[in-house]
Amino acid sequence: MLRRRPTRQPRRLRAQSINRLIPNMVTLLALCSGLTAIRFALEGRWQATVVAIFLAAIFDGLDGRLARLMNATSKFGAELDSLSDFVCFGVVPPVVLFLWGLNDGGRVGWAVALFFTVCMALRLARFNTALEDSARPPWTYNFFTGVPAPAGAALALMPLIGYFEFQADVLKRPLLIGVWLLIVGGLMVSRIPTFSFKKVRIPNWLVLPFMLVAGGIAAGLATEPWLTLLAVQTLYLVSIPLSIRAARRLQRALDRSQPLPSEAKPD
Repeated sequence: MLRRRPTRQPRRLRAQSINRLIPNMVTLLALCSGLTAIRFALEGRWQATVVAIFLAAIFDGLDGRLARLMNATSKFGAELDSLSDFVCFGVVPPVVLFLWGLNDGGRVGWAVALFFTVCMALRLARFNTALEDSARPPWTYNFFTGVPAPAGAALALMPLIGYFEFQADVLKRPLLIGVWLLIVGGLMVSRIPTFSFKKVRIPNWLVLPFMLVAGGIAAGLATEPWLTLLAVQTLYLVSIPLSIRAARRLQRALDRSQPLPSEAKPD
């Protein structure tokens, strides 16, 4: 007689506590905020569009920290965060800029928008694979390779933010927007080291001045939000050459500390 194989019971998902789901919920808030920016753009509400994208960046910065604080990190959460980053920072900004002024460039304008999205996808894929590389020198963890996704999205929006502040029609020209997107996309996929500010340690004597600067930025965002955002973005651009210099200095120090290989002796 043929024996009937026992039927396998469907595998049930393990119950999760609310605390472990909170970081993923914050990631979904970032995703929804980024997609809402497209709706605002379709309605011509450009300032609300920029606010929604920056709100998505804030949620993106919170979800990982909440996951670590609550001991709720997971592979699922990491994958969800990466997908959300691609949509919010790789798809939404070029679509918004295309609807705002890049569409006057026709097919070339759309090609530039696609270029930015492709650069963002490659940047995120490289970042995810670099997390599994355990052979990296310790100092490299203080730097990103290329401009990170949220910073790249913020830099891409500089022409739009500048238009809010100065009302200069030159900022709306497809040529300027297209060239700027090409530059930012190239920075994202480049090998240029950029500071990872979340790992920067503030000396004790700089804590009070740092808090004063943070308070000044908050006050600026409340009174002159677009000018303050432009100033912060400009400072970030200025920090890129400084990060290259710091990375080269650390690499030279590492090379000097490594012992030279011994010469091979003849048999």
